[in-house]
Amino acid sequence: MNFKPENHWTHPVRSFNEFKIGEIFRAPSRTMTEGVFASFQSASGDNHPIHYDRNYLKRRGHPDLYSHGFQTLIQAAIGATPLAHQMGDALIGFIEQSSRFLAPVYCGDTLYPTFRIANMIAGRTTGVMELSVTIHKQDGTLVVEGMQRYLLNLQSPR
Repeated sequence: MNFKPENHWTHPVRSFNEFKIGEIFRAPSRTMTEGVFASFQSASGDNHPIHYDRNYLKRRGHPDLYSHGFQTLIQAAIGATPLAHQMGDALIGFIEQSSRFLAPVYCGDTLYPTFRIANMIAGRTTGVMELSVTIHKQDGTLVVEGMQRYLLNLQSPR
């Protein structure tokens, strides 16, 4: 058996035309631990006390560390879902996103990202996949809703 790294996909690879509007993909749940807060602070450089100083937060009526919107949004990375792996080599890049932050996320909350294919726009050689994105927390509260767009090759080698 000849091993080829380019054939080592974790999910069956699909072409652009094999994806259908309405399909749903989910990322695993993730709890917003102190480690996630520290990692985000380190990566972003954001040092505002509204996200990291429990005394500051308590004086403002917050029960715990308060997640930055981007910290919440990064839980909606499609690479954590089967979708990105099914795109395979067709995936060219992440080209657009928008989001609305609807409710607070605190340390200890568990987030559940969901992606639904909302539109498929084929061009001559590339196409755009538009995803409707939601993130709920453990009590069912919708905390983020938005859209992501990805550029894909229409003819991708498998």
